[in-house]
This record gives sequence, structure tokens and C-alpha cells, in this order.
Amino acid sequence: MKNDQGSENVPKAKGEKGERFTSSGFILAAIGSSVGLGNMWKFPYITGKHGGAAFFLLFIVCLIIVGLPVLLAEMTIGRGGRANASLAFYKLTNKKVWGYFGFLSVLTAFLVMSYYAVVAGWTLHYTLESFTGMLFQQGADYKDKFVTFAGGYWPLFWQAVVMIVCAWVLARGVSGGIEKFNKILIPGFLVILLVLMFRSLTLPGAGAGVEFFLKPDFSKLDAESALIALGHAFFSLSLGMGIMITYGSYVDKRQSLGSATLAIGFGDLIYAFIAGIVIFPTVFSYGLKPSEGVGLAFMALPAAFAQMPFGAIFGGLFFLLLAIAALTSAISILEVPVAYSMNRWGWTRKKAAVIVSIACFVVGIPSALSVGGVLGSFTPGGKSIFDWVDFMTAYVLMPIGGLVVTLFTGYAWKLAGEEAGLSGFWYRAWMFLLKIVSPIMIILVFLYSVGLLSF
Repeated sequence: MKNDQGSENVPKAKGEKGERFTSSGFILAAIGSSVGLGNMWKFPYITGKHGGAAFFLLFIVCLIIVGLPVLLAEMTIGRGGRANASLAFYKLTNKKVWGYFGFLSVLTAFLVMSYYAVVAGWTLHYTLESFTGMLFQQGADYKDKFVTFAGGYWPLFWQAVVMIVCAWVLARGVSGGIEKFNKILIPGFLVILLVLMFRSLTLPGAGAGVEFFLKPDFSKLDAESALIALGHAFFSLSLGMGIMITYGSYVDKRQSLGSATLAIGFGDLIYAFIAGIVIFPTVFSYGLKPSEGVGLAFMALPAAFAQMPFGAIFGGLFFLLLAIAALTSAISILEVPVAYSMNRWGWTRKKAAVIVSIACFVVGIPSALSVGGVLGSFTPGGKSIFDWVDFMTAYVLMPIGGLVVTLFTGYAWKLAGEEAGLSGFWYRAWMFLLKIVSPIMIILVFLYSVGLLSF
């Protein structure tokens, strides 16, 4: 039997058979996926704004009650279905409707990659500019420098570089490409992160930044803080776009998914914490204002590095850190539509990687040219094309994808506990969270994100 999303009889793509992660390779690849740009420029800001250490504790709670249960569910679906993020749902229930819902996550990943590659390209450009010393100039206006760069055509070049790198890694397979790439980059990433943390803590006045980040202020916690913490816990683990379902399909049956879930969650948590230790002492030491997103990474911090001894080196390491985070995440995002193409049309991995990458690049061109470029004045509803794609994926499609995972695992698939390796108390607790707590929380985050719920 076959539906629009494929079937169990779809021929496996050449090179797909037997593709598996090693135990350590899977955990590193999953951590590489969760180690994205959001934790570096968003998490420190929202933590400082919503109570510092108090918010951090709230984030940990949200990670435990929603993030980790959904993460485990996604990996369980992937390993149980042994297929892409759409076909896995269908194979486990033999119902077309779940295949259609699963396809939403494939579409989400494709759209996310179309603009994420643009941002990843910015990090590569700034890495090169930093190490060559071209970025840091006396009296430079870093806001103007970014606007000038983003408004030109160079972002298209760097976007293409990102797509080429991702296609090259994915074409080499799961163990020879994704796993090997992460085994090289993630340890390097950790070393750079620790070097930058040490440097930030030794800056004059670093204590004020640490205090802003970690001093608990429970008076700033409210319902809005809880939803923001919950949303970040969900998004920082790369949930709702089929990544962990796809990666889960490459996991050996002997791998403990429960242990892997804890390791990935811990890795994400540590990265978010150290990112804050890097960002805020640096910002406060040079009298800058902490900001969120592009303003922090590409405008505020370069000004700090320009004043710092050996700033070109540390600035280069910072943007190299961002570039590694962006590339490891980008590879995991692109693998979702690549795996779907292999299952759906029987393409070889190399063919799927090339065609999907080209298609993603083309779809991402409007986003690249809308950040101050020739399409910058086209702002329907007050948002640029880049902002619209970001909004629709992060605040609409990803929550829907996460909700589908909770309902599928909690109600539709009866063998989830067996595949996850859970029984007794832990199985009952997991089911309670997936059936009741997680869906309610995801719906609340969705309603808040789209402006239908306010405080």
C-alpha cells in the first residue's frame, strides 16, 4: 500500500541501507544540532531580562517537563519507523493522516534551512573579516558595517558556501559525513567556548556582567517568563522539525534512548550557560547594552572586540564559534528533506543532497536579499521576507510539529514505551507528560507567540 508520502515498499536509496550512527556519534550529532545560534544570542538576553538565575532554573524545569519528553518521543518515532520524518509516522500506524502531519516537519526543516543558511553565511563572512583584521577598525560604526554587508550581494555568496559545505557533508553519508563532521567540530567548538569564557571572565568589570546574568531576581518571573522559558527549551533542542526523528532512524537498537536524551539535554543546558558567561561579561566590560539577535552578535560584540587586546583573535574565535554552531545545526536541518527525498523518490544520497541543497538555496534567495537588500523595502504586514519565514517556521509550524509528536506518541502509537525502553513509573510519567502536560504547554506557547494570548 502506498500513500502520497511514501510507503514501506518505497525502495531504499543507494547507500541508505545500514546507515547508522555509533553511540557517541549520535549523541555528538544531536548535540551539534541543538548547539545553534539561538543559545548564543537569545538565551543570555532573555535570561538577564527575566530574572537571571531565577529564569535559568525555570528554563531547567521547562527542559525537563516538556523539552526532554518530546525529544525522547521524536527519537523513539525515528528509530521505531526507521524512515524519514514523514514516512516514520505512516509506517508505525499505517494511517495516511499521520504521514501528512509528518510531512509538515519536512517542509518546516526545508523552510528553516532556506533562511538559516543566510545567517550561517553571515558568521562565515565575519569569521574571515575578524581573523584578517578587516572587521575591527578604529572608530568603525558596526551597525553601518552590518547593514552595508547585509544589504549587498555578498550574503548570496556566503549562503552558497554554506549550502555547498552541507551538501558535501551529507553526500558522504551518516557515519562518513554527519558523524565524522561533528566528531571534529564539536570538540573544537568546546575548546573555543572555554577559551572565550576564560577571556571574558578576566576582563575588567566582568563581575557586573556575571551578576546581570546569574543574580536571581524572582520578582521578574511571571506567566510570560514561563512561556518564554518553555518556548526556548523547546526550540533549543531542535524539536518540531523532524531532525531528531530523522537522526533517531539512524540509531542502533542497542542505544539507550533515555540516556541519550539526558546527555543531549545536559549538553544543550551547559552550552546555554557558558554562552551567557561569554556574552555578558564582554558586553558589560565595554559599557555596551545587551541586545537580542543580530544586534548583539554582529553590531554590539564587534565593538567590544575592537577595544580588547588581541581583539581580532578573540573576535575571530567568537565568530568561528558561531560558524561551527551554525554549520552543525544546518547539516542536521538539511538532512531532514534529504532523507525524505531518498525515501520518497529512491534517490541516492549524493543526488538528494545536491538537488535539495540547490532548491533550498533558490528558495532562500529572497530571504538573503530582504535584510536591507533589493527586497528590503518589501515588508507585507510590517515584516521582511526573512522575518516572515522565521516567524512562520519558529512560531507556527514548529509548535504544530511538536504537538503532532506528543499526540502521536501519547495516543496513536501503542508501542512507544517498548521502543523507548521505558516501563513502570518512568513510562507512566512520560505518557502523562506527553498526553497532558506537553500538549497544553505547546498550545499556550503557540498562542502567546502568535499574539492570541497576552499577559
